[in-house]
Amino acid sequence: MAKKLRFAIIGAGRIGYVHAGSVYDNPDAELVYVVDPFVESATKVAAAFGGKVSSDPEAVINSGEIDAVIIGSPTPTHVPLLATAIKAGVHALCEKPIDLDIANVDSLRPIANGAKTNVTIGFNRRQDPQFKAVKARVDKGEIGKVEQVVITSRDPGPAPQAYIAVSGGIFRDMTIHDFDMARYFVPNIVEVSAVGANSFCDYIKEEDDFDSVSVILKGSANEIVTIVNSRHSAYGYDQRLEVFGDKGMLQIRNLTDTTVQLFSKDVSAAGEPYMDFFLERYAAAYRNELALFIEGIGAGKNLGSTYDDGRAALILADAAHESARTGKAVRVKLD
Repeated sequence: MAKKLRFAIIGAGRIGYVHAGSVYDNPDAELVYVVDPFVESATKVAAAFGGKVSSDPEAVINSGEIDAVIIGSPTPTHVPLLATAIKAGVHALCEKPIDLDIANVDSLRPIANGAKTNVTIGFNRRQDPQFKAVKARVDKGEIGKVEQVVITSRDPGPAPQAYIAVSGGIFRDMTIHDFDMARYFVPNIVEVSAVGANSFCDYIKEEDDFDSVSVILKGSANEIVTIVNSRHSAYGYDQRLEVFGDKGMLQIRNLTDTTVQLFSKDVSAAGEPYMDFFLERYAAAYRNELALFIEGIGAGKNLGSTYDDGRAALILADAAHESARTGKAVRVKLD
């Protein structure tokens, strides 16, 4: 790309910092603005990666000074900011979920899908080298017809209560990544069954949310996807995947910083701790996501996760929320 794309980052929290770093590292991108109502936070990000500071996202989007925006601000701002970006002719990469209310998602759907600009939703795990390698081998037919997928995702510890209170619940906040990963391998999900429990965190229970959940998804060709989530894990960030077919199985284990193992009188094959959190585990995925977004802009088409991918994940999250509270399987239609 002859000319660098001029970017604004909206939201200067931890995810905004990660995105700013990805823009800084990409030779085809330039960070022009960091936007956050808390100017001090935006200033810290700009000091690290460059760019001007603003507290007004709409003014920046309409300034004519940027070509693309990465939206990492709170979820209720996503739909309005996407609408502003589309109207201004600015390409947009938006963090998940699009919104907590499917009605708001659907209200923007025809506009987003008809946009002349690139509208990508930030399901970065599709761009993780490990998951992409499994997907490529599945697509080659290495394990035959997919019959079962098992996804395990456990955080090292729960988010603060203030975050849980506005998160939309574990299915919309945490499991939503796993719903998208399920569709990566089994695109057409038709039924959702879920169970939730409060195993260890009182303040999550106070917010009428679960700290531990399991979900079973059924595909249109009778594939079964099992998702296991927990808000805590004593041994670190637990991210595993198994794809089972009639000719074999592909599996991803947790990553450590190195593959060094210790053998002694006390332990056998003791490795280093697992990577601590998503910022470390998925660092490459965030960089790849941005690179694909930029490549898609150059090609004039979306090469990453679409608006409808984001919509489908929210439909599955809503169905899991309903199932966990009613004890009944929920039929879904994603198109």
